[in-house]
Amino acid sequence: MKKMHRSVAMSIAIALGSWGGLAQAQTTLNVISGGSQNMVDYITDYLGPLFEKQNPGVKVSVVGTGPDDAGSQKMLEKLQAQKSAGVATWDTDVVIPNQQKTGEMVQEGLLMKYRDSIATGKYAVSQSAKQALGVNVDGYVMPMFESQTAIAYNPDLVKNPPSSYDEMRAFVAKNPKAFGYNGLKNGMSGVAFIVGWMYAYGGNPDVVQQGPYDAKNSAGWKKAFADLKTFNQQVVFTPGNAGTLDMLNRGEIAMGPVWVDMFQSWKAEGRLAPNLRLKILSPGMPGQPYYYAIPAKAKNVDLAKKFIALATSPEVQAEGIVKRFNWYPGIDANVVKPALDPKVWNALFVDITPAELAKNGKPFPLAPYFKDLREQYEAQVQN
Repeated sequence: MKKMHRSVAMSIAIALGSWGGLAQAQTTLNVISGGSQNMVDYITDYLGPLFEKQNPGVKVSVVGTGPDDAGSQKMLEKLQAQKSAGVATWDTDVVIPNQQKTGEMVQEGLLMKYRDSIATGKYAVSQSAKQALGVNVDGYVMPMFESQTAIAYNPDLVKNPPSSYDEMRAFVAKNPKAFGYNGLKNGMSGVAFIVGWMYAYGGNPDVVQQGPYDAKNSAGWKKAFADLKTFNQQVVFTPGNAGTLDMLNRGEIAMGPVWVDMFQSWKAEGRLAPNLRLKILSPGMPGQPYYYAIPAKAKNVDLAKKFIALATSPEVQAEGIVKRFNWYPGIDANVVKPALDPKVWNALFVDITPAELAKNGKPFPLAPYFKDLREQYEAQVQN
């Protein structure tokens, strides 16, 4: 009986030891993502399984908090709460916030500097990898992707498309109702067009983009808004981002501002005529990245770095970011190009080259300037 008890005890010990080994081998990398559902799906369906395959025993768990500032604010508040509570190790390993909230996280000491410690850090060459709406985030972030607005146009109707806001104004004056956009409240592509207008005509665009904030700078916007009100009398207002593309595809307008990734996705799905093309107006139109960042007291720092290094590798940026989602890569496009089929590269960069994107792709304004812009538009332009 004693031998039997000893044998049973040993079996139980072995079983418990096996379970303990499994428990130790299974590590969960906790990721919180802002943005739309497609960003969560990207990690769930593609990036997460790829990382798990390369790192046996690791499970990637991702939770989405939603788009825009509100979604990223949720993850900021989660990190704030753990910092305030004095928690030694936080339960989030990677966060993917927007520009505005990333800057706030850095200012509040919620993120760690890590970029120089990963191999792909040298590929973060964009201005947005250094500045997030006026806040120095250099070293704290790797852009997941770069989204960008541009003017979509029908070359059958527009032989020589405008290349600047000045040329756009002249075109619209000669061709009323050929241009359409969704204004200030019906989608961000319309907001982006207005922001670009203010960069062209409002004065001090670098200060508006990078700071510091001074209300005197936005006090001189009256003429720019008065000219925009005149311009708006000659255009068609569309019902939204998708509405602009629909009207463009039906020939109801000849051009209008769009998100490049949405435009390319619709084209790939056959929802847009294949001849439609893109152009960024100078002196610039805004876009916005989402960032990969690591909380200051993440539990699995080494795995988090490894995850972000994979996510920002040329091969993954080519397959996941460009090919699957039609976003611009978050890293230097020139190192992504060799990993892409030439047809995919040409589809994304034939109209807007990496050099043009670097020159005319701009950030959105600092939050207080953005607030001033919205309020003044509604008071001075909107009927």
